[in-house]
Amino acid sequence: MYVCVCNAVTDSDIRNAVDNGVHSMWQLLQETGCAGTCGCCRDLAVEILQESLADTLSRADSRQPQLALPILQIA
Repeated sequence: MYVCVCNAVTDSDIRNAVDNGVHSMWQLLQETGCAGTCGCCRDLAVEILQESLADTLSRADSRQPQLALPILQIA
């Protein structure tokens, strides 16, 4: 779906930008132009950006190996 009609930025464009390292609205504006013209899309863009960042973090956490704690034996 189009998020920023002025600059033809879609929700997929925002998600791809996050996958490519965008972590802030300022970076998103620099990369895509989103919310840089009239600003009407800013709230929705921030929402999608936050969701995408959260998804990226949860995917990264699921790929992290779980540390096994040693089992202590009581003598």
